[in-house]
Amino acid sequence: MSSSVVKAAARIFGNVIGNGLQSGRKVLSQKVTGQKIVEWYPTPVQKLDPCFEDPGEKRRVLKLERLKRRGKGPPKKGHGKRRAPKFSIMLSGGAGVTSY
Repeated sequence: MSSSVVKAAARIFGNVIGNGLQSGRKVLSQKVTGQKIVEWYPTPVQKLDPCFEDPGEKRRVLKLERLKRRGKGPPKKGHGKRRAPKFSIMLSGGAGVTSY
């Protein structure tokens, strides 16, 4: 078929004449769904009423305070499981290091 017939057929049937390379045509031709997804979920009560206190958050904070009193809370930054061992700092000559 000649190129003019192919162009006319593409215009009539709504096809796109490609050059064989990948393009975002499929994605761009799909319906936009972002706004529908946002409308599906209800808005959080915290955004509607600033005086609202989430009981789950309150329970989490109380539990964290209890654990900290017992010494079972999360470690301070740099003092956890993956920190550098003390002896490696001493071997490297870190005499001026006072992070501990």
